[in-house]
Amino acid sequence: MAKNIELLLTENVENLGIVGDVVKVRNGYARNFLLPRNLATTPSDELVQKLATKRAAAEQQVAELRTAREAMIHKMDGLEIETVHACNDQGILYAAVTQSEISTALNARAFEVRPRDVRLGQTIKRIGTYEVHIKFEAELESIIKLVVKPDRELDLDDDRNRDYAAAASAPAATDPDASAVGQSGTEDEGRQKSELRRGEKMGSPASTGGASSAGGGKKKK
Repeated sequence: MAKNIELLLTENVENLGIVGDVVKVRNGYARNFLLPRNLATTPSDELVQKLATKRAAAEQQVAELRTAREAMIHKMDGLEIETVHACNDQGILYAAVTQSEISTALNARAFEVRPRDVRLGQTIKRIGTYEVHIKFEAELESIIKLVVKPDRELDLDDDRNRDYAAAASAPAATDPDASAVGQSGTEDEGRQKSELRRGEKMGSPASTGGASSAGGGKKKK
């Protein structure tokens, strides 16, 4: 059985095509989504002709939308928006900033940006200033500044505030392997500290090696 099927779109489908396009999609996508919703059908020359007028209107809408987004991208470039969040005394947020929150803040400034258009390169969980990418299409992208502020005055001196902001704005690791190594290292350090504390309570020299732990057991006998 063929994995892909050729269909004629009868409506615009985001990230797939506009009405009148003949597309190849997976059987499951066609059977479970496109066909039940009457978004596509089996292609034929007759149907293509019938959809010609509707397609012309869709092409006009797409062109107008792109023009509007191009203008929006230019206006947003370098834009600064602010959001206020609850945080602890160290400026760490109780909940990370979401794409929806940024989208809502932009909508309030008359920029029609959907949550999916907001691209976050890192998890934002501290007060500070961040760069956020707004991307509609491959060539329609802008960078705005997001200033995350606390919901109250924090009892931190200016130097510490700058340190928190700098740490928060540091780029997140993009290499998943590097991230995994970092997490593993943190876990190893935690285990070593735990074993050191156990050793101190027992009154024996602290050690993180299996052989030394075994030696400690023999001394008890």
